[in-house]
Amino acid sequence: MIGFIGSVFSPWYRWSGRRDPQNHCCINVATYGPKGRFTMTDRGRPALRQSKDVFEVGPSSIRWEGDRLVIDVNEVSSPPLISRVRGRITLHPEALFGQTVALTPDGRHRWQPFAPIARIEVDLAPGHCWQGHGYFDANFGEAALEDDFDYWTWGRFPHQRGARCFYDATLRDGKQQSTALEFHSDGHMAEIAPPPKAPMRRSLWAVRRETRADAGFTPRQELAMLDAPFYARAAVRTRIDGQESVGVHEALDLRRFAQPLLKPMLAVRVPRRRSWRFEDSGR
Repeated sequence: MIGFIGSVFSPWYRWSGRRDPQNHCCINVATYGPKGRFTMTDRGRPALRQSKDVFEVGPSSIRWEGDRLVIDVNEVSSPPLISRVRGRITLHPEALFGQTVALTPDGRHRWQPFAPIARIEVDLAPGHCWQGHGYFDANFGEAALEDDFDYWTWGRFPHQRGARCFYDATLRDGKQQSTALEFHSDGHMAEIAPPPKAPMRRSLWAVRRETRADAGFTPRQELAMLDAPFYARAAVRTRIDGQESVGVHEALDLRRFAQPLLKPMLAVRVPRRRSWRFEDSGR
């Protein structure tokens, strides 16, 4: 689940010139498996409502209730499986982290891992009810991703002391930017020396993939989550400091994303809804 102000992967936001982020907001939900659905409705400024503890986009919302993050979802999935996706996701952070990490030397793109160690409860129709590991972060940017990046991978892997996150990016000028962080349940965060990069099998759309792993270990996909011509998300098994771990991994090819012919394809999956009245949601 991703909440956007300035929906960076929306063709409508790109076609608008990206001048008004609040006019292109979204709560994106993807579920996996036989009943998997994908929702990513680009909504206009009337659908956005914010306060200190609440972020609402049309019929869906994200809000803090004490020490819990509660996400209420009420969306319609995109083709080919069009249906209502409705329910609640509750995230229980073990600790909150306030550090912000620059992803580019000039700081135009930043990452904040708010709660990299958390427990999550999911109850979404149709057919998704489970509990497990959770994760909550945010990205902030002052420019389009494809203006500053060619490619990046990200991964979050649980381990016995908490979780480890790896961000590896190739910038437009060819330079490499790498971040490796270890998070502990007591709220302590430390930079760590990352293990070597290890290649993985390409995605269904032949997106190049790699992650971090102990020398000699070949990471492998355990579960396909989301495949697009420029993006792949999967549950991946790797080994770090001798401990095997399954975490969420993504690979993003911004050179592919920048291709103009891709935008009409995305518009099929990302509908645009300009108007909204909050009384329409029944709340």
